[in-house]
Amino acid sequence: MIDYIRGEVAELTPTYVVVDCGGVGYEINITLLDNAELQGKTSAKLFVHESIREDAHVLYGFLSSQTREYFRLLIGVSGVGPNTARLILSAMTVNQLGAAISGGDSKVLKAVKGIGGKTAERIIVDLKDKIKVGTDSLIGSTAVSASGYEDALAALLMLGFAAPASKKALDKLYKSDPSLSVESAIKMALTML
Repeated sequence: MIDYIRGEVAELTPTYVVVDCGGVGYEINITLLDNAELQGKTSAKLFVHESIREDAHVLYGFLSSQTREYFRLLIGVSGVGPNTARLILSAMTVNQLGAAISGGDSKVLKAVKGIGGKTAERIIVDLKDKIKVGTDSLIGSTAVSASGYEDALAALLMLGFAAPASKKALDKLYKSDPSLSVESAIKMALTML
């Protein structure tokens, strides 16, 4: 699985960027907001989400890991595919999206092209508990521990533990001690699972 790709910006369009990494050009779908940030830059580091389908391997890239996490949360909602999630993240920042979800503001979500009332409500209902009210961070991750949380979760999943149980254990651990090291988090989570 690819975590991020860093390289030279070979081509930039409103919907994708081609990043030359060691002589290989990766076409990575991006949001309009990230496109604006990439304007005039010669190199980039994009946090990647891979979508592997029968007919294609598609890469979605984001300038921050937090945006990628919101993208992954959005595509986990029934009726929201990768392109719809990308549209949402093109129309608003993660701060605005987090505020809309935690505040239950479906009007903001319905303003995005292709998002109807039912989908907006489903996004709010499904994701409200996964976003801390009053902040724009996801439950179980902070600026300090986001990569540690992800690494610990990946390790538990590779060991064969179920994702919901692993996330629940890690959420509890990182909530009580955000500076927890990956190794400690894994060891403590193993005693809880």
